Amino acid sequence: MAHAKAAAPPFYGLMAEFDSAQALFDAAKRVGDAGYTRTDAFSPFPIHGLHEALGFKERLVAPIVLMGGIGGYLLQYWANALEYPMNIGGKPFNAWPMFIPVTFECIILGAAGSAVFGMLALNGLPQPYHPVFNVERFSRASQDAFFLAIEADDPKFDPTATRKFLSGLNAKAVVQVEN
Repeated sequence: MAHAKAAAPPFYGLMAEFDSAQALFDAAKRVGDAGYTRTDAFSPFPIHGLHEALGFKERLVAPIVLMGGIGGYLLQYWANALEYPMNIGGKPFNAWPMFIPVTFECIILGAAGSAVFGMLALNGLPQPYHPVFNVERFSRASQDAFFLAIEADDPKFDPTATRKFLSGLNAKAVVQVEN
């Protein structure tokens, strides 16, 4: 028997606009404390601690960078010990002291490349369209406005209760974000 896929919400979610960075930060903390997990904040500049207030946990880029660095060393090992071994002066094929400068550069190159591409992949970039672009005032997010969005597919999301909750956070406006 095939399992039915859950129907997608009819809209993306709700978005609240705030007057200041401090108001956005305080609202984000209260949203996180209330148990909402699928949230995002938009600000014209970085706000220290906002990602923790929203509950974001950065755990995936570091292992990707480590694997890129190890891959740089493995490339050096493969080239010199496995694929093209040369016995020069009786040294072992993997004479790591001799390979330190090149191995270091391979590790840096592998780590930097994996950091860039891992970050792009984990952030879902490039993303030329996002539903929040449908909100008329959202163009101010890169200039002087602060927004907090709660997605409709959040387990705790209820359109009426969530709208009331966001309004109670002293938001200038709460709008529905269409897909």
